[in-house]
Amino acid sequence: MALDPITAGIGLLDTFINKFVADKDLAAKLAIQARSEEFQGNITLLTGQMAVNQEEAKSTNWFVAGWRPWIGWICGAGLAYAVLIEPLARFIAQVGFHYTGPFPAIDTTLTMQVLIGMLGLGTMRTWEKTKDAEGKR
Repeated sequence: MALDPITAGIGLLDTFINKFVADKDLAAKLAIQARSEEFQGNITLLTGQMAVNQEEAKSTNWFVAGWRPWIGWICGAGLAYAVLIEPLARFIAQVGFHYTGPFPAIDTTLTMQVLIGMLGLGTMRTWEKTKDAEGKR
């Protein structure tokens, strides 16, 4: 089952056409028309998303324009805690204050997967820009 309403509607329409339209030529024409409307709907959605992305990229606010904000900041905060803050705080507490209790640990499995994916995409984009490959699509 499709997750977006356009594709789900087209899937239902295909089922209806195949079940209730006896003329195979008419059924083929209706299926082609349905696919054309699905394609036009997808183009409209993508065009709207591109306009949103352009406006977002124009922003001078560091939080808006600074690296896909919510996901980037969360992954960055998780990495900073797991790699810098928690080990440093544990060291200071154990050496300076003789603390022997546990420290709160966070599961960074999911955040690291997302972070590595975002860093990989950013690297690919940077490579594309340095090779001037972005205009050769």
